[in-house]
Amino acid sequence: MVTTLPNAPAKAPPRPALAATASRRTVILLALLVLLALLAGLSLFVGSGNLAPAAVWKALTEGGSDTTALLVNSFRVPRMLLALLVGAALGLGGALMQAITRNPLADPGLLGVNAGAYIAVVVAITYAGVAGISNYVWWSFAGAIIVTAGVYAIGGRGRSGADPARLVLVGVSVSYLLNGISVGITLQNPDTFDAIRFWSAGSLQGRQWDIVWGVLPFILVGTAVALSLGRSLNASVLGDDLAKSLGANLLRTRIIGFAAVTVLCGAATAAAGPISFLGLMAAFVARRIVGPDQRWILPFAAVIAPIIFLTADMIGRLLVASEVPVGLVTAFVGAPLLIVLMRGRKAVKGL
Repeated sequence: MVTTLPNAPAKAPPRPALAATASRRTVILLALLVLLALLAGLSLFVGSGNLAPAAVWKALTEGGSDTTALLVNSFRVPRMLLALLVGAALGLGGALMQAITRNPLADPGLLGVNAGAYIAVVVAITYAGVAGISNYVWWSFAGAIIVTAGVYAIGGRGRSGADPARLVLVGVSVSYLLNGISVGITLQNPDTFDAIRFWSAGSLQGRQWDIVWGVLPFILVGTAVALSLGRSLNASVLGDDLAKSLGANLLRTRIIGFAAVTVLCGAATAAAGPISFLGLMAAFVARRIVGPDQRWILPFAAVIAPIIFLTADMIGRLLVASEVPVGLVTAFVGAPLLIVLMRGRKAVKGL
């Protein structure tokens, strides 16, 4: 005699998380791209002197040598493109830093990359006679490389390896030290202070086509490298032991990742000056939308960061006639977010 057991009640399928499928993520990413395009277009009209849409369109399509055409084509268009490039670079840099260090608080600024790039430019202006933002980029790269390697070497000591809280602590400490040295140098050299004061606040004011073309190849290469690391980073965030058991080459991933961060953030800092918290904010929002998959976090961060950056730049242009540097606006938004993240338990336990 065969006894048949009653079928167990089927469990209800788990409720899908936000953007749990690739198709939904793609739709959201496309929507963000549309929003970014709208903001990019709007930024051409906004400034110390607002322009009519018809005047902007005429300047874009017909050119000319009048004041409006010069303002649009020589200043606002390169400024908008630079905001897109710098935003994408810092968004990717923040996402890469967080994945490599397994630290949701990691940001190129918090880990000393911006401070290293900054002091290198200060030294270049003061002692090497370097002039022009387009010439800052190589010095910025050198400073970013040295500081990134130094912070990770110091923070990665001990049995626990690259502990998230220790890396942030070391990065912030190094940043304060380097910023103090930079301030000391500039205060002793009035010419250096005049040359660097607008750049050091984090600003897009006055940036023209030479800066765009100067940083474009570096940001394109860094972006391509960063986006290619998504699958490797998914293994890396699982922890060293598990990642190695899955066959991941952690050393290779970290070296390539840090190289990409250096190129991206070095170019961005050289072009716009030190911009704090943008990478932190973009990666945080991207992770909330798509979850822990680095293959999606990276492209989302590359789109979300320019949205935040363009919005902050337009706010800075509208607040006062003389313009508030965009770096200050992002700091006002990013600092409270960092405090909120620090209060959460997950913030100090890693990804």
